[in-house]
Amino acid sequence: MDFTFTEEQQAAVEAAKAVFADVAADGVPSPALTPGAVADDFDRALWGKLAEADLLSLLLDSEYEGAGLDAIALCLVLRESAKVLARVPLLESSAAAYAVGTYGGAELKQRILPRAAKGELVLTVAANGRTGHDGAELAVTARQDGTDWLLDGAQTGVPWAQNADLIVVPAHTAAGGTVLALVPRVTEGLSLADQYSTSGERLAELHLYAVRVPAGDLIDADGAWEWLRNLLATGTCALALGLGEGVLGMTSEYTSKREQFGFPVATFQAVAVQSADRYIDLRAMEVTLWQAAWRIATGASGALPASGDVAVAKIWASDGVRRVVQTAQHLHGGFGSDTDYPLHRYHAWAKQLELSLGPAAAHEEALGELLAAHTLG
Repeated sequence: MDFTFTEEQQAAVEAAKAVFADVAADGVPSPALTPGAVADDFDRALWGKLAEADLLSLLLDSEYEGAGLDAIALCLVLRESAKVLARVPLLESSAAAYAVGTYGGAELKQRILPRAAKGELVLTVAANGRTGHDGAELAVTARQDGTDWLLDGAQTGVPWAQNADLIVVPAHTAAGGTVLALVPRVTEGLSLADQYSTSGERLAELHLYAVRVPAGDLIDADGAWEWLRNLLATGTCALALGLGEGVLGMTSEYTSKREQFGFPVATFQAVAVQSADRYIDLRAMEVTLWQAAWRIATGASGALPASGDVAVAKIWASDGVRRVVQTAQHLHGGFGSDTDYPLHRYHAWAKQLELSLGPAAAHEEALGELLAAHTLG
């Protein structure tokens, strides 16, 4: 494998840095100071800038005004976005559009992708939930009704659902497969109940009652749902890495200026060792992230399916980002608890990323099942 980034991928990073240069984490609403949801909508102005910079069309083919890049390019941009806690559905909308471009029919692609590339159509994915507010297992089923499909069930923890135009809903069929249904947010039989993430952003519990979906709005290709979930999980790892790098940078700057006994606290052995440990966490998060993104981008075979590398990356991302923010809080002392300082915002976002699409323990279990099912050579 070659983890050297191409000129096109590097150009995407430079474009992302230019867009996010005007975004400050200090301006991100504080969940500690804001009751309920921190905002009714995502950052539409920033979304428009991403569209103008062609960063919403990175993964789309040129016929849909895209750059034809891959999961690695998306993760590079997501990494930059998380350093400033950018409040945009970049991961969800890009991944959903990429799934349509990879597995959708010609008519569906033509209807969805040009508008998604321009930021005119916002997509999200109902991929996060396991159980509802009452502890009951949630699932969505799809059954055919003539040429259409009917969806029933519920899913929880759907990000940006109240502001998206389309929600990609994975649904189980009687044949034992999983299809992806593109459902308009405003449609008969669909309802959203507000939930709140640790970052203060609104999530939604999605309920579907005989929601009718035309066959043309359904993706039934084998492996599409697993591929999309792997991409979402890997993108979440990229967000965790960018956030962690931002936090370690803040911590290094603070400890190099804060003095005790006439010396910067960064020169104390205990502080230096803790910072070094967190740097090691970030490097491990980085290498496992690029391994997973490379498997998705190239389709390369390995001892385990790509989901094995994704599980390893998510384990490191979940545990690593938690350790990074906890150490940062410790090394900042009381200053880290000051709500006028942005560290508490990073901590809240880190907890959300740690648990999104499953915590480390869930991915350890999934990895164990993969190892049991495959003989390693």
